[in-house]
Amino acid sequence: MPRPIIIAPSILSADFAALGAEVRAIEEAGADWVHYDVMDGHFVPNLTIGPGVAAALRPHVTTKLDAHLMISPADPYLEDFAKAGCDTITVHAEAGPHLHRSLQHIRKLGKRAGVAINPGTSPEVVDYVLDLADLILVMTVNPGFGGQAFIPETLSKIAAIRARVGKRDIDIEVDGGITPETAPLVVRAGANALVAGSYVFKGGPAAYAANIGAIREAATAAL
Repeated sequence: MPRPIIIAPSILSADFAALGAEVRAIEEAGADWVHYDVMDGHFVPNLTIGPGVAAALRPHVTTKLDAHLMISPADPYLEDFAKAGCDTITVHAEAGPHLHRSLQHIRKLGKRAGVAINPGTSPEVVDYVLDLADLILVMTVNPGFGGQAFIPETLSKIAAIRARVGKRDIDIEVDGGITPETAPLVVRAGANALVAGSYVFKGGPAAYAANIGAIREAATAAL
């Protein structure tokens, strides 16, 4: 049986002056998870938000808070994000020398452990940590900014990850350029969790349900 489709709007595209209201709005509109992008201006060329904002948002999140740490080093901050209430904590394979140790630490903190890989990173990087991963995030754009165009070459990487995962209980997540047009492509390649920012938040709160619904319908049709 295929894994259920998960739609995880990225609040990177939300109104930062009203994040609590935005989170409540996307959940009411049908979001399965809330995707929380953390950038340090070092590992990626942008600076966003940290564990303090995650802690402030946690009371507004009734689904799952899905933290994507685009920071290097990540290990010193894992406990902070766990205490902030993040349900999944994803670190980049490229962000430090000890991916295995990072995933062990996340699991010891009682959280789901995720591995993210950039468009230029080989899928082989996950081969020796599959037993510690609850989620593998394939970046379908270069990380750092929202609103970028989907990179078609990442589809073969998603398929390679799916083959590696096999029957393991691991979500395959994609992030970058997800729309009703690209959603079927990534699902057919093997993804089941779709992060979407710009498309979901366009048009304001009145449009969120239709935007999420359009991605879900297109993705589900590809199963």
